[in-house]
Amino acid sequence: MRYDESSPPPPESASSVSPDRPWYTRRSTLVVAVAALAPACLAGWVLTEVLGGGTTDDSRPPRIVMPLASTSPAAAAASASGSGSASASPGTASAAPSAATGPAAAKPLAGRTVVIDPGHNPGNFKHTTEIDRQVDIGTNRKECDTTGTTTNSGYMEAEFSMDVSQRLRAVLEAKGVKVVLTHDAAKERPFGPCIDERARIGNEATADAVVSVHADGVSAGNRGFHVILPARVRGGSADTAKIVEPSRRLGERIAGNFARTTGSAPANYLGSGTGLVVRDDLGGLNLSTRPKVFIECGNMRDAKDAAQLTSPEWRQKAAQGIADGIVGFLGG
Repeated sequence: MRYDESSPPPPESASSVSPDRPWYTRRSTLVVAVAALAPACLAGWVLTEVLGGGTTDDSRPPRIVMPLASTSPAAAAASASGSGSASASPGTASAAPSAATGPAAAKPLAGRTVVIDPGHNPGNFKHTTEIDRQVDIGTNRKECDTTGTTTNSGYMEAEFSMDVSQRLRAVLEAKGVKVVLTHDAAKERPFGPCIDERARIGNEATADAVVSVHADGVSAGNRGFHVILPARVRGGSADTAKIVEPSRRLGERIAGNFARTTGSAPANYLGSGTGLVVRDDLGGLNLSTRPKVFIECGNMRDAKDAAQLTSPEWRQKAAQGIADGIVGFLGG
């Protein structure tokens, strides 16, 4: 699925002089009167008028920017591909100098913080007792963490999520974003962190956005990605009222960009083709006080999806698509 903006409009005509204006007629009369005395000057004037053109070009179609009003990836992608701000046409003489020329242009999102949460941990398989410990997620209690799934060949979801998260960090840091990972393989954390700690890391970082990276593990034939949004939840230490709407905007941005960049379609087994699902049973969402979503990048148990998930090239596209969604959400 690819959504491209229309090609930029052609440059404005070099002259906006109209041959119907009175002063043009007076000047033409004067020139004709002295033409016999100065033929070279007359020829030069005529050539200038012909090359310059006499009217502005009003035949260009209007630029249409679709507002982010739908929850479908198509609408999110259309909005994400253009911020909606006007820009000067290439070659327009009156265009103002671009603001994107100084040091700030290279780091447009300096000062913003994003927390990336790589789903699960490769060590969880060796620490099942620890990760089975129940923790409070506000509305009830749930396991500290789970092992995650694997492909049929044994490639772990935890390995996938860490790889994409590290690629995602690199893309965002290049734009000046401060990126915090809830855990990093390089630090050799043996298991976890627990889901309540993952939420707390995002909260304490006062993150502008939090994204938890995952891959699904349902039966073969179920394909595609989906983004999980927080439901309106209130109970115990959970209260998502303030983050429901910004989280939805974040999720829409990510879904649209992910579809466009990876070529992957929204899940065919849930979400009604929107790529968006609302859940109230995930501690990482329930306990968050910052805009947060989960993304299930594909189904590890489907051979076609697994072929993508195990491809380094595709994982780079996945990271780029998620990053583009985050950047769009942050206004970068």
